[in-house]
Amino acid sequence: MDFGRLAAHEFPSVDFTLPPDSALITKVLKVEGKPAKPDLYVGCAKWGRKEWVGMIYPPKTKEADFLAHYVKHFNSIELNALFYGMPKKEQLNSWMEKAEASRTDFKFFPKFSQSISHIKRLKDAEELTSQYLTGISALGNTLGPAFLQLSDNFGPKNFDILKNYLEELPADYDVFVELRHKDWFSDTNARTELFDMMHSLNKGSVITDASGRRDCVHMELSTPDAFIRFVGNGLHPTDFSRIDAWADRLADWKNQGLNKIYFFLHQHDEKDTPILADYTIKKFNETLGTNLPGPVFIKPDKGLF
Repeated sequence: MDFGRLAAHEFPSVDFTLPPDSALITKVLKVEGKPAKPDLYVGCAKWGRKEWVGMIYPPKTKEADFLAHYVKHFNSIELNALFYGMPKKEQLNSWMEKAEASRTDFKFFPKFSQSISHIKRLKDAEELTSQYLTGISALGNTLGPAFLQLSDNFGPKNFDILKNYLEELPADYDVFVELRHKDWFSDTNARTELFDMMHSLNKGSVITDASGRRDCVHMELSTPDAFIRFVGNGLHPTDFSRIDAWADRLADWKNQGLNKIYFFLHQHDEKDTPILADYTIKKFNETLGTNLPGPVFIKPDKGLF
């Protein structure tokens, strides 16, 4: 992911501190009795990385078998491939079968197709949306929440379009929305109206933690579930201190009633993502009291932690 990318010499000037919680979080997170352990999903953005052969995939693994091995290490993945084309039933059935052959708890988190989000820009997209929702249903029990990423130029003037679109989506299907236009965050009224609307419709908000777009680390939860897209910097030391900060914040949210955590790791070069994922899962388990298994490296010393 290149979103929010900075050169290494710019890192010292970035304030990576997580902002304070929004007022909405207190409203959304409500503890009833003793807080339970949240459901924890940690995954990557891709499974098709040749660099992972000999790291977490056995030597000589064929590309056709990458997914079958990926699911042995992670319980989830962002399904970004659907952004570039409508889901094909046969392909998604094949992915579902490969996932279910290795574990029962794996979830795909499909991204809305760009034909809906970026080309139609949510207008007159009923037929395409129906096609998309029908397509992803082929994932069966491996289907997790979907996320709708809107373009950098989709700003607050499109509020009614977004609201109308979200109102027409199935009420019982989890959808998370990622906004990138800066005015959603800098305009206080637009920000409040946006997240209040999403809360009223029970649609989730994606928090994107990228070095060059700290405004997207908005710390707004519109549902009691956290969906975080974390963009690292090639195992720079700040990657790990930032993960530490997220572990502490998620623990605080857990104590307030957080239900589920969806945490997806990105790097500008994905070759080292399993190493950061290993650290993330161990840190979250330690801080949250969860017991999610992490990736197993072919050579145990390949992982840092």
